[in-house]
Amino acid sequence: MFEFFGELQFDRLFNPQLAWESLPKVLEGLPMTIAISFLGMGMGLLIGFFLALGRSSSKFFIRWPSRLYISFMRGTPILVFLFILYFGLPFMGWTLSAFTAAVLGFGLNSAAYIAEVIRGSINSVPRGQWESARALGLSFWQTLTSIIVPQATRVSLPPLTNVFLDLVKATSLAAVISVPEMLQKAQIVVGRTADSMTMYILVALIYWPICVIIAFFQEYLENRFDFHSTKKNRLF
Repeated sequence: MFEFFGELQFDRLFNPQLAWESLPKVLEGLPMTIAISFLGMGMGLLIGFFLALGRSSSKFFIRWPSRLYISFMRGTPILVFLFILYFGLPFMGWTLSAFTAAVLGFGLNSAAYIAEVIRGSINSVPRGQWESARALGLSFWQTLTSIIVPQATRVSLPPLTNVFLDLVKATSLAAVISVPEMLQKAQIVVGRTADSMTMYILVALIYWPICVIIAFFQEYLENRFDFHSTKKNRLF
């Protein structure tokens, strides 16, 4: 074991000069990473909301297709789905750009996870809220949008943020279908310098603060939607 560590060349772990010189090149892919992340998350929220409603429906022909979709998307690798969209669909006569395939892939995949988060959040609202709204003469959609969703939002924020964080990091997979995001830009530099360790560590160091910023906004929104004092929720 110690012989293995002795053979490692730690001086080649990270080249600060190369990282600094390559930083502008890698950051050229940041707008693409952000665009895929937000568009994919937006699509996932929209589809996931209706999947959650379908999953909770009492009607068999609505509930089971929703369950089947969620099961399929959660049970298949996102990378395989990206390959299906980008490399598979052209065999059927439908060609998508790499960017479109990435947005569709991440949006359709994240919708399955978001649906379960939303479903659980809606179910966490006491059933009496529905009954009270019905007694007041509110329709289903009025009750859902005005009473249930605002309460469910506070519950769903942490898990939805986790889905978004996973989505942001997963956008690096779009490099395999030639999307010019950060990892793909880093691979171009690797092909020129052969220093893969430095470039991949650089990409990791860029993703880290992005995720920290997202986590910061999660905490802000949690406090914004928290109807109780945050001090009461502290364990220590």
